[in-house]
Amino acid sequence: MGLAFKNIGLIGKYADDQMGDFLNRLITHIRRHEVQVFLDKGTSEFTPIPDIEILDRAAMGKRCDLVIVIGGDGTLLNAARSLVEYDVRLIGINMGRLGFLTDISTDQMEHRIDEVMTGGYVTEERALLSAKIYRDGAEISSNIALNDVVIHKWEEARMLEFDTAINGRFVNSQRADGLIISTPTGSTAYALSGGGPILHPALSVITLVPICPHTLSQRPLVIDMENDVEITISDSGHARARVTCDGQISLGVQPKDRIVITRYENKIKLIHPADYHYFELLRAKLHWG
Repeated sequence: MGLAFKNIGLIGKYADDQMGDFLNRLITHIRRHEVQVFLDKGTSEFTPIPDIEILDRAAMGKRCDLVIVIGGDGTLLNAARSLVEYDVRLIGINMGRLGFLTDISTDQMEHRIDEVMTGGYVTEERALLSAKIYRDGAEISSNIALNDVVIHKWEEARMLEFDTAINGRFVNSQRADGLIISTPTGSTAYALSGGGPILHPALSVITLVPICPHTLSQRPLVIDMENDVEITISDSGHARARVTCDGQISLGVQPKDRIVITRYENKIKLIHPADYHYFELLRAKLHWG
């Protein structure tokens, strides 16, 4: 049987003491398929592996057709943002806790990777969000997120005050600890803790979930992903704010700044074992009966 992938990139969890053992074990196994194996530059700086070619993320995106991410969901989120511009598939091996995105367990990884290498997998595309911050009409910073963009208070126990508009039409003013703008992928992350709904990943929608709103009538709102969401930080508030993408990238904002969230132009391609089922994953991870 022919191989579905010929050039395999490996990205490991940053600064994990067990990573060397897992990488060596996986590399030894994958090389039995007589394929090219590459290691992420950032991973190699903390976990050096002998006799393997090192690639930065751009080179990995151009040269690899499959990237295996070993770690937790945070490691995969980081990999997805850096590789979304390239035609590469991602699959995750879970060394974290929940593992909604990294759904292969370490005790099954050789068997599951063999299945994937010989075509036993399903592919799905996941949408990302773009977050841009404008000050005095000029864009001052931007980034992307697979899970969520969060506007939140920073360093002070005071509520934020902000206005929300969708497609240029005013929606509401809020006083809250912040706002989570979540993709379906992120609906099982921070948005779920904030009382938001679980969204099937095939849906083209986003949720706006208030964080501890002062007015309890402020409820999560689900809208089409093609809508543009604009948040303006009020200059009448006293709390300082930050914008965080996937809980990993932090952007500073000031009163009167506008945060514009739109669907990102590219999608990331995730693959799973052939018997993957989203509702089975939810049942296992959320301990449903």
